[in-house]
Amino acid sequence: MNRKDFISLSGLGFLGLYACGTSDLMDNRKPFAIQLYTIRDAIADNLEKSLERLAELGFKQLEIYGYDGKFFGKSRTEFQSILKNVGLEVISSHHTTGIVHNTKGTLLNEWEQSVEDLYFIGSKYMVCSYLFEEERTSEHYKKLPELLDKSGEITNRSGIGFAYHNHDFEFEKFGDKTVYDFILENTNPDLVKMELDLYWISKAGFDPLEYFEKYPKRFPLWHVKDMKAKTKDFAEVGNGTIDFKTIFEVKEKAGLKYWFLEQDSSDKDIFESIKISRDYIKSKFFFK
Repeated sequence: MNRKDFISLSGLGFLGLYACGTSDLMDNRKPFAIQLYTIRDAIADNLEKSLERLAELGFKQLEIYGYDGKFFGKSRTEFQSILKNVGLEVISSHHTTGIVHNTKGTLLNEWEQSVEDLYFIGSKYMVCSYLFEEERTSEHYKKLPELLDKSGEITNRSGIGFAYHNHDFEFEKFGDKTVYDFILENTNPDLVKMELDLYWISKAGFDPLEYFEKYPKRFPLWHVKDMKAKTKDFAEVGNGTIDFKTIFEVKEKAGLKYWFLEQDSSDKDIFESIKISRDYIKSKFFFK
């Protein structure tokens, strides 16, 4: 991989996961992050204005999605310029495997170029985000750890971490264990970390704390989103049933480095939901 065109990774800092007392989580020393999929409809209409709205709400860092050789239709230089203009930086990026939909930016299609481009914009992590339904077969599951290890080996050469992001189907049985445990036990822990989605593991009926105990330091990335009690639909953080206080108390055991606010859908305007979650997070000491 040609590193001459790369820019040096700047010191991005942590996400304010330390004592904040009554101080503002939204200042420059304690960046606040969001997964851009949350505002995908707004981004489809106007990328830069959508990012400006997030910056106005106090966000500093992003996890992005949809890289296909370009970033939302922009070259890496153009996208980097937009980020600089609005005062945002990319911490992580989501990518699918390419097993079914073998487009650019997937693990199986020009992955080295993807790593170069994500390095160029300063990303700390690249994440396997999702397995399409056609990929959820015994045959594909058996091959998945090798693909994840190889992908992580390539990202690690450039100092970028690699992780796997869960939904709920990974907690279905695969032989005598879950798919999730199979991935954890058959990948190299130095190459493949996990981005734990707190909503999906909770919806599946499993306890994050048990996984932190069983696989310590494997969970440097989290998706923070809540779940309604009756319907199990997505909820604003603080308006649902997930016990974030207890989960955040063991963040060191998990190995947490960055966490991202996310809400897949809402019964309100999505920016209103983001504000509700943001205000709750700002008010809670345990999100330090």
